[in-house]
Order: sequence, then C-alpha cells, then structure tokens
Amino acid sequence: MIKSVIYVGLGGAIGSILRYLTYLLTAKFYSNAFPLATLIINILGCFIIGLLIGVFEHSIQPNQHLRLLLLTGFCGGYTTFSAFTSENMMLLQTNNYLSALLYIAASIVVSLFAIWLGLSLTK
Repeated sequence: MIKSVIYVGLGGAIGSILRYLTYLLTAKFYSNAFPLATLIINILGCFIIGLLIGVFEHSIQPNQHLRLLLLTGFCGGYTTFSAFTSENMMLLQTNNYLSALLYIAASIVVSLFAIWLGLSLTK
C-alpha cells in the first residue's frame, strides 16, 4: 500500500511539474485570453493516457507499479481531464451511452455550479 502511494505521488509530482512547464512554454508564445495552455494540456494528457491504456491492455504481464506511476500519478498530475475522458471512453466502449452522457453532463454542470458556489461563498 505505501509503495503504491509513493508511485502515485512521484508520478503526480512529475505530471504537475510538466503541466506547469507546458503552461510556461505556451504563455511564452501565446498571450491571448483563451486558455490555450489548458486546452493543450488536456488534449495531450488524453492522448498520453490513451497510449498508456493501450500499451497496458496489450501487455502480457502489466506492471501494476508502472501503471500507478504513469496512469494514476503522472496523467492524474498532468491533467485530471484525462481520467475523466478515459472513464467516459470505457463507458462508451461498453455501450453504457446513457451513463456516459449523464457523467459528462453532470461533471460539467455540477462542476460549474461548484465553482460558482465556492466563489459566491467568498464574496
């Protein structure tokens, strides 16, 4: 258990650092109000998690520690959006279309409401 937490934490730290560096690099070349850095991070994170899931699914003996380091830790630290989209992809691949739609809609609407509520409580 402790070893697993260390792998997740290490991967998360690396992912968070890379997310910040991606932001800095994007900001160096782009200064518009549109959140391009976040969009790039989310898309890149989804691409990376897709690649990793595919590699682990085709692996004869997947390494659970490596999976925790890269999928849960690194991708989770780089972008939680990658976890959100991979979970939705699994729902869609198992023909749980209604669950996927509800998860997407609830995540967006409830998250926007939660941010609004948090901001409102600080006014």
